[in-house]
Amino acid sequence: VRKAPQKNPDPVPVRKRSTPMNPANIIRKTRAQNAVCQRPYRDRVIHLLALKNYKKPELLARLQKDGVNQKDKNCLGIILHQVASLNTKDNSYSLKDYLFKDIQKDWPGYNEIDKQSLELILSR
Repeated sequence: VRKAPQKNPDPVPVRKRSTPMNPANIIRKTRAQNAVCQRPYRDRVIHLLALKNYKKPELLARLQKDGVNQKDKNCLGIILHQVASLNTKDNSYSLKDYLFKDIQKDWPGYNEIDKQSLELILSR
């Protein structure tokens, strides 16, 4: 008489599977970030403010995401004074109207949603 085989628990724990990465997407994002990092800091600020109003800490965090050096970080206040107007109600900065003509629609830091938003903003 044979005994039924007993079920042994799997010695290897269940592994969490990560989502597969598409190398093409990674390369595309890296190129866009590098292209933005090589642009003048003033232009980067202008192109971000063209999309929406930012408070200074939000803007700085967004710029740091793309990469920013300490020298540029220190001159953000000067650049904001040149290119933006301060809304004293909520302490946010908006791009001065005359600078909208200098916006590049094919800015490398813009994704498709940003480009569509920009089209709406510029059409006004």
